Amino acid sequence: MIRINLLATAKAKKGRGGRRFAMPRMTTDGPSPLFAGLALAVVFGAGLFMYHGKLQRRQDQLQKEITENTQRIASLQKVKQAYLQRQKDYDAFKKRFDVIDELRASQVGPVPLLTTISETVNASDGVWLLTMRDEGAKISLEGIALGPVQVAKLMTNLKNSGYFNSVELSDTAQKGDSSIETFSFHLVCEKTNTKA
Repeated sequence: MIRINLLATAKAKKGRGGRRFAMPRMTTDGPSPLFAGLALAVVFGAGLFMYHGKLQRRQDQLQKEITENTQRIASLQKVKQAYLQRQKDYDAFKKRFDVIDELRASQVGPVPLLTTISETVNASDGVWLLTMRDEGAKISLEGIALGPVQVAKLMTNLKNSGYFNSVELSDTAQKGDSSIETFSFHLVCEKTNTKA
């Protein structure tokens, strides 16, 4: 322990001038100040070394996380590129299918007309078509049937097909020989505006 005497002690000195005060003196009863300073420096150095080690471990951990995240980003970039390519392919195929669907929806001509007439005649029993003429806005049908009821059913089925606005019976005639009686008919069907 270090003690410092701050009280001035008066000493009589020989010589001129009389009394003088002596300077305070330090006395050391404990360890020397050099040893105490050295011990303090060692403790401070050990603290700095431990703090540096902690920072070094944290830096290593962050560097490892950066490396892992960089690898993860690289793999996700590949996934993203594959997704974008598939999305691009999907959009191209969807566009093609949309064009095909649009063409089918706007398709007019003999194929949908013949399909409608064929399905309607097949759904009507006892009716046979002999001729069909497309006259632009109208369709002319000629055929034979087993009776007037079958002709009426054909007219109803043609009207219900949605392809025609009106179905009119132009003329009919009964034909018969000794075994079977038949009716010949001539129908005029007006196409709808959407199908024309």
